[in-house]
Amino acid sequence: MMYLPTALDPLTPADWGIDYDEVWIPVEADGAAGQLHGWWLPAEASPGLTVLYLHGNSGSIASNISQVQRLRLLGVSVLTVDYRGYGRSSGPFPNEARLYADAMAAYNFLIREKAVDPHHLIVYGHSLGGALAINLAIHASSLAGVVVEGTFTSMGDMAERSAYQNWFPVRTILTQHFESLAKVPHLTMPTLYIHGLADASVPATMGQALYQATPAPKELWLVPNADHNDLISQAGADFDHHLRQFIQRHILAASI
Repeated sequence: MMYLPTALDPLTPADWGIDYDEVWIPVEADGAAGQLHGWWLPAEASPGLTVLYLHGNSGSIASNISQVQRLRLLGVSVLTVDYRGYGRSSGPFPNEARLYADAMAAYNFLIREKAVDPHHLIVYGHSLGGALAINLAIHASSLAGVVVEGTFTSMGDMAERSAYQNWFPVRTILTQHFESLAKVPHLTMPTLYIHGLADASVPATMGQALYQATPAPKELWLVPNADHNDLISQAGADFDHHLRQFIQRHILAASI
């Protein structure tokens, strides 16, 4: 019930007037080879920063075109991928270890195939994708920065909030843990936490807890009236402003 993948719908970045390349990324894990399907959206200007966008536990990359478009408006190149089991990517069905491997495969694709300097690469993760971004960042310490939106402290903490907790001890039978709160003290790059104060799925207190446990440099932006899946649209122009300010203060300034 943690993973709600869907097949890829016909919508593509071209429907938004955005040039893109379809990419297929090999991934080997669990003793079997597979591939991730993704979209590479190069910046219109000369190469600069790149963002790896990792979506949440439901839908596909097509469900997140609006978010990807807003990121690209910052003047960055963007890679977004579907995990195995999602969209047009191969199987098998997702699990925690496979998702971590998928995020690392996307990172390696950018470094090896697109010649992206990791010091110019930001990983942006929403919800479950935020847990993947945190895990990737502690294994790829040269990243320029990490942006985590609407992400939980751990799957165990989320399980205790579920209605199933009233019937049996969900935490004790979990096999998928996503222990982000235990990992964030090991982050070494600038980190921005974004959370909607009206998030009914993942409470903003979890974003605050992740922020508190993360070493500096770090920032926290709590967005009034924003729920779990409408934060970017609710924030409007403030989203662009906060992302630009974070990049300017912590990433571009560090490269001068």
